[in-house]
Amino acid sequence: QVQLVESGGGLVQAGGSLRLSCAASVNLFSAYTMRWYRQAPGKQRELVASIGAAGNRDYTESAQGRFTISRDNAKKTIYLQMNSLKPEDTAVYYCHILYTGREYWGQGTQVTVSS
Repeated sequence: QVQLVESGGGLVQAGGSLRLSCAASVNLFSAYTMRWYRQAPGKQRELVASIGAAGNRDYTESAQGRFTISRDNAKKTIYLQMNSLKPEDTAVYYCHILYTGREYWGQGTQVTVSS
């Protein structure tokens, strides 16, 4: 059974940093693209960043230059280092994988940025 478990969220002041983690229980973890999404209150879930099997990274415009996605295949874990946080980054952050044709999501971790 696929499980994605996020951690690392919390309350931080604007300009601060947080590091999110997502531990995955999947086989051949290294072969799969992993993604971070977020959902703010009253808004649709949106893609924040992705990292492919080759380590290639993509970011949404709002995350570019401030967030860094990384992965540790030995630990089957991905990370999202978030710097220079803004109040508009406040959201629940979700880990995502498309695994054997099915989408899986973690339970989410709340990030709240105060002004």
